[in-house]
Amino acid sequence: MKSKIEHRRSNIASEASHTALLHQTRRHFLRTSTSGLGAMWLATTAGRSFGAAVSGAGATDRTDHAPKAKRVIFLHMAGAPSQLELFDYKPELVKYDGKRCPEELIKGERFAFITGVPNMLGPQHPFHQAGNSGAWITDLLPTFERSIDEVCFIKSMHTDQFNHAPGQLVLTTGTANLGHPSAGAWATYGLGTENHNLPGFIALVSGGNKPDAGKAAWGSGFLPSLYQGVQCRGKGDPILYLSNPEGVTQPLRRRALDALNEINRRVHRDVGDPETLTRVAQYELAYRMQMRASDAFDITREKPATLEAYGAAPGEESFANNCLLARRLAERGVRFIQLHDWGWDHHGTSVDKDCRVGIRNKCNEMDRPVGALLEDLRQRGMLEDTLVVWAGEFGRTPMKENRAGNQNKGAGRDHHKDAFTIWMAGGGVKPGFSFGETDPIGYKVVRDPVSLHDLHATILHLLGFDPKRLTYEFQGLNQRLTNVTKPSRVVKEVIA
Repeated sequence: MKSKIEHRRSNIASEASHTALLHQTRRHFLRTSTSGLGAMWLATTAGRSFGAAVSGAGATDRTDHAPKAKRVIFLHMAGAPSQLELFDYKPELVKYDGKRCPEELIKGERFAFITGVPNMLGPQHPFHQAGNSGAWITDLLPTFERSIDEVCFIKSMHTDQFNHAPGQLVLTTGTANLGHPSAGAWATYGLGTENHNLPGFIALVSGGNKPDAGKAAWGSGFLPSLYQGVQCRGKGDPILYLSNPEGVTQPLRRRALDALNEINRRVHRDVGDPETLTRVAQYELAYRMQMRASDAFDITREKPATLEAYGAAPGEESFANNCLLARRLAERGVRFIQLHDWGWDHHGTSVDKDCRVGIRNKCNEMDRPVGALLEDLRQRGMLEDTLVVWAGEFGRTPMKENRAGNQNKGAGRDHHKDAFTIWMAGGGVKPGFSFGETDPIGYKVVRDPVSLHDLHATILHLLGFDPKRLTYEFQGLNQRLTNVTKPSRVVKEVIA
């Protein structure tokens, strides 16, 4: 009888040992091994950086040289505004307005919607030269024009995508494929944050819709989720459920969070998954934001003259409010503020969605806020170390769009990947300067081509990084924002 009991105990012990071994993950083995490999990893730069980032104890600084910019405000005009109505003046195109496009011009070319042989379309609004730089600019942007001598235009941009979602992904992440980190995620991965009560990367949306690329435009991809952009709202709570529910006090919230964090730390001790620590850090950040975010997003604290300058209206969701919020977040240490303004897709399928009425309406919404943002940053001494970038995902054709061989109702332009204009200001770029050139009708780049990968490399360089050294190992490759399969260069010609 005794031997049977001992035999049964032995079987139970054996089963327990087997169960324990099944729960021994690779990370658990490394952490508990006598060689101390887990501790060795934590002692490395990567380990210390991750630990500092999740605990909020410090910034992860991977810069290679002294930065010219400390932060970025990225203004994305979702839908791709026409450079031929705004910044790339082509008087030669006026001569061809309404004439049939030469067939050799479009032979072998692919467009999103144009079929057959379309007519040419001249500039739909007057241009003039402005500022000491003499830069050409549309008449539609009188407020922005006052800051034109602060601006560096790049008129030779090109990309490899002509549809919105993949084009926006290339603009924001460097690749048309999902699952890659956005530029803001790379920046916060490299720089950390200056304000532990706010996210290092914030996205703001206006125009009634999100960009076609969706939340991937500010995602962290294969980087730890700690670095993803946080979408904040311009109306109500900056983040949903940021306020405590009715009946829940702040001390009660603190006790509940402490209990939850202890559970997550025990899980991390058992499993060793870094994402568990990320979850702890995000809960803690959310708690701190309850105390600080409301202040940062409260534009009623601004002077009436400032609200008037931006055209901002407290309580509404608008591009004007978001530009003012961008300045408030920048001065509070947020590293990367990304604004998406939807509605710049002027195909001419209707009169209010064309390059006459439609683009005028969007310029009316954009002109004052952007002009006020540049002026505000300059007056506060922030423009010199804040890089402002304005861009669409691609450009527009010099031909009038037709569909199925029929003329559209309005004067619209199709998507165009081979030539478009972006501009930058502050943050170490040359003010009052234009770089690159397109042909006389704005169809192809003829001098100093700049790809979106080149743009990303230049932004990272201005932030203090060697773009080829800011990497993260994933799927056996040292991945980077500037894309490991495409060439890229820092456009040093535009750097002051």
